[in-house]
Amino acid sequence: MRNAEPDSEPRMARKRGGGSRHVLDALRDEILELKLAPGTALDETALAARFGMSRSPIREALIRLSAVGLVQMLPNRSTIVAPLDIATLPRFVEAVDYLQRATARLAARHRTEADIAVMSRAAHDYDVLCPTGQALALSEANKVFHMSIANAGGNRYLAQSYERMLDEGRRILHFHFAHVRKSGSEFPLSPEHHLMVSAIAAQDEAEADRLAHNHTRVFEDRIADFMKVTYLEQPGLGEDGA
Repeated sequence: MRNAEPDSEPRMARKRGGGSRHVLDALRDEILELKLAPGTALDETALAARFGMSRSPIREALIRLSAVGLVQMLPNRSTIVAPLDIATLPRFVEAVDYLQRATARLAARHRTEADIAVMSRAAHDYDVLCPTGQALALSEANKVFHMSIANAGGNRYLAQSYERMLDEGRRILHFHFAHVRKSGSEFPLSPEHHLMVSAIAAQDEAEADRLAHNHTRVFEDRIADFMKVTYLEQPGLGEDGA
């Protein structure tokens, strides 16, 4: 009986929505899909009411989202969805490029046969999702593929930095997905994924580096045209949150 009262709130949180993990997953998906636009205020009290739990798990989820760059905690103790500043996009692409090339080279140097199997499966899973138009699942599959390369490289510091960049890039990808939907086109397959796997399997570091660099250029080209339009349409773009 002594433990019943202290444990009642965590049990209630888990029953109602799985605690901070449930909040984290729900808010992350809404931010990535742009259902919560850049710059949107995230009120802890309102979120607690929405998820049917105390503010403690809400606060924990927001802190974890802040750690991966998806929300921004301001000096006045308020929290907002992290703005997307189109002016910094070239610097973002530059950082992704360096990390992508470094992880590809390391993967080519250190990969095992098991790593190649994981990469090949991830590349296939991405292609299978393309015709479905499931944007959130597709951006997750893209991240899983690239992290399979980073993990094969065996450098957890690079892999952790790269994962954060990929998470930030998922929001940018969703602008692209919205553009694809409007045009009525299908989501593009990524033959570059399979070419990268082949180069890594052959332990050709130079080719893996070249393909990783080209893949970044493909990403940049795909977003360049419609970002000019969404810069004007989407709230929170071009703001620094200050």
